[in-house]
Amino acid sequence: MCGCCCEGKDPGDQKGLLSNPVRHRGCTDIVCLLIFTFFCCGMVFVAVFSVTKGDAFRLVYGTDSYGNTCDEDNSARAIPNVPFSGQNLKGRPYVFFMDIRDPDQSLTVCVNKCPENKLTTREEIFRFSEQTGSLLCRYDLQPVEYFSTNNSKHGPCPNLPVYESKPLLNRCIPVHIRTFQEWISNNIIAYLNKADIFQKVLGDLYASWQEMIALCFVALGFSVLMVLLIRYLASVIVWIIVAAVIIASMVGTAFLWWTYVGFKSLLDKQESLMVPLLEVDINSEQAFLAFAIIASGLTVILLLVLLAMRKRISLVVVLFQEASSCVASVPTMMVQPVLTYFILILYFVYWVIILAYLSTAEKPTVDQFGFVQYTEHELVSYFWWFHIAGLVWITEFIVACQQFVISSTVAHWYFTKNKKKLGTPILSAIGRLVVYHMGSVAMGAFVITLVKIPRMFLMYLNKKFKNADNWCADFCAKCCCCCLWCLEKCLKYLSANAYTVIAVSGRNFCTSSRRAFNMLVSNAMRVAALNSIGDFLLFLAKLAVMAATGAVGVIWLKSRNDLHFFAIPVLLVCVFAYFVAHCFLSVFEMVVDALFLCFCEDCDMNDGSPDRQYFASKRLMTFVNDSSNALNKLTRRKETTAETEPAQV
Repeated sequence: MCGCCCEGKDPGDQKGLLSNPVRHRGCTDIVCLLIFTFFCCGMVFVAVFSVTKGDAFRLVYGTDSYGNTCDEDNSARAIPNVPFSGQNLKGRPYVFFMDIRDPDQSLTVCVNKCPENKLTTREEIFRFSEQTGSLLCRYDLQPVEYFSTNNSKHGPCPNLPVYESKPLLNRCIPVHIRTFQEWISNNIIAYLNKADIFQKVLGDLYASWQEMIALCFVALGFSVLMVLLIRYLASVIVWIIVAAVIIASMVGTAFLWWTYVGFKSLLDKQESLMVPLLEVDINSEQAFLAFAIIASGLTVILLLVLLAMRKRISLVVVLFQEASSCVASVPTMMVQPVLTYFILILYFVYWVIILAYLSTAEKPTVDQFGFVQYTEHELVSYFWWFHIAGLVWITEFIVACQQFVISSTVAHWYFTKNKKKLGTPILSAIGRLVVYHMGSVAMGAFVITLVKIPRMFLMYLNKKFKNADNWCADFCAKCCCCCLWCLEKCLKYLSANAYTVIAVSGRNFCTSSRRAFNMLVSNAMRVAALNSIGDFLLFLAKLAVMAATGAVGVIWLKSRNDLHFFAIPVLLVCVFAYFVAHCFLSVFEMVVDALFLCFCEDCDMNDGSPDRQYFASKRLMTFVNDSSNALNKLTRRKETTAETEPAQV
């Protein structure tokens, strides 16, 4: 049914395959579609489990000793046999410790305000609670009862004195912590650092979700601007893209170094004042240092590549003009990336929200003091990988649907002599996708997922091996990651071309992939002449959008004092900005690839005679011949230079 192992002659190998689209076709790769449907049902089950068992607000506001989430109504989440569980704590966002000197064993409650002054007597605690409404004792006590209750780290009222505090990670932490004895300061810092770094990151993601969505729209604006430039300024867009990516790369790299220097200066100042450093701040500084170094290296490599390809870049002006003609004839193609973008952003928001709930899907347990501790559910570790696989497969499926629709539309446009009678090719392409070829698109996305998931797992193992002495395992993991990355890129390119064959021939994914592979191999020189340089420039345009969005994100999120590890939100925004740019600019990229595949079949079945005229325009034919000749001349020139160089002794 999938046709991967079929023998005999492939009907798709007959000439004229792409010039005679199959009208009466059947559903392809049905088994793959059924598997994908069951997988989506599994994603729904994981979402329901996460929402019912987890609480995303726990990442931001924390919990008290009775398992209540601060600043939330816990009435529906009361823990059986735990007193004071299920409290309505709306308006109480901060965790207060009965004895901050021993936070691990101290009773904690949720308050609406941290003590602004040092409180040394019960009367001062009573007065503070009456004036601010922030109750510092156990929930069952009224302020008038504070005078007759015990003060200890296990409650019901706080141990005296109560220090002047400010919220830090939504915990009331003493302002003058450096005046404490060293062991007390170390206890407090160790308590804050003890929290899982992943939960801290998710907390920042949840706190900055509005800015992240706004930055996604910023990336949308940059992408639309780049598309308009390619559409209306095709003759000069080549050099505009080159200049834009150079400027964006340099500015983005400069912003990363600027942010790192700001972090380092702040931490050095705190260290000189003997202020204990939080691990989350140190990790953020190290993350921006790594980002800055990587960005610097990539910028240098990019400049060297552009310097080496400066003569070949000028060849692709006509290529972009031909792609622009196709887009101008079918302007509704530009609606497809907008639709894909909104579907991707909705799925991205949904995935992050479920991830936050999944990370808090824990079981409450009661310790020896009667305090509630949360431990990981036995199913969560399996759901992690399933949820990650869902991100990869469904994202690839959404992008593959766009690739199919665009490729089918371009093939229809190419093999129509009278461009004025095109009709509505994009609606026909969407109809063929939904009715016949959802299984083939799911198959193509699954192939990419099969490569990407093992690569992600090996990257995880590589990170674990860094702290071990097993250099051989570390080296093998890196080599496997590199090989899988190369395989992934090759499969993505082959799948994108296979969708063109599927759209026209109606064959399944594997058969169409073999046909597309044979055509690409038999026209390898033309691939270099027509596709490689154009795809490279569009890749540079995507990098320019990503770098510009990242720079805006760094400036914006750096001003948020409540974010302690905003390097991860910036990184995710940059990744998503690249996907957004890919959705828009891939229209031209897919137009170029589909035009090439149609051109190869056109040359295979026609010879330019009056009876067998080419479907390709004269401009495209001239461009391919000129670019191929130019590449041949460059190659021969390099070979001649290498032969005439004197031998070095």
